[in-house]
Amino acid sequence: MNDYINIALPKGRLGEKVYSLFESIGYGCPEMLDGSRKLIFENAENKVRYFWAKPSDVAIYVERGAADIGVVGKDILLEYSPDVYELCDLGFGKCRMAVAGKKGMRIPTDRTIRVATKFSNIAWNFYSEQSRDIEIIKLNGSIEIAPLLDLSDVIVDIVETGATLRENGLEAFETICDISARLVANKAAYKFKSEAINRLAARTSEYILENKK
Repeated sequence: MNDYINIALPKGRLGEKVYSLFESIGYGCPEMLDGSRKLIFENAENKVRYFWAKPSDVAIYVERGAADIGVVGKDILLEYSPDVYELCDLGFGKCRMAVAGKKGMRIPTDRTIRVATKFSNIAWNFYSEQSRDIEIIKLNGSIEIAPLLDLSDVIVDIVETGATLRENGLEAFETICDISARLVANKAAYKFKSEAINRLAARTSEYILENKK
C-alpha cells in the first residue's frame, strides 16, 4: 500500500472538477462516482487512494502526512502557512483577495483602520507592508455587513464577480492577491514518493496547458 498516492480533495464543485482532471490523466477511481457513503476510495490499478475533506482541512491532512498530496486554495496557504510544497497552479476557482468598503469612502489615514475579515494573517501582512496600524475584527460569515453597520471601516475578503459588493453599496478598493487552487504535497511523501508525485504533477501541468490552447 505504500506505493499508493493518497489524495485529499476539497468537498464541493472545486474538488469534483479536480477529480475530473485527475481521472482524465489516468488517476481515476470509479468508486468515487457510484454514490457510495464510503469515506476512502481506492483504485489498485491506478495506485491511488482518495478522500474528501472540508476545504480548509485539506492542508492539515497534507501537512500531517495523512495525505501525500491535496488541492488547496491559495488563500488557505497564505492565511495558515502550512509546511507543504506547492507543486502547481491548477487554474481552478479563480478569484481575488481584496480590500472593500462603502462605495466612494476614503480609508482613514489619521487613525487605526478597523478591518473585518476571516483572513487575519493576510490582512495583517498586507497592512504591515504599508506600515498601517489596523484593528482586526475576526468574523466567520457575512463579512460584507460589517462596514454597513459601522462595525469596521473595510473588509478583507475573497471577491469573485463583485456582485454581492455592488448589491450592498460596497466596492473593492485594492486587490491583495489573486487566488486559485494549488496542488500541494507533503514534504516527507515528496521525498519518498517523488517519482510518482512528480509524474502526477507533470501530467496535471501538461493537461492544464493543453486545455488553455
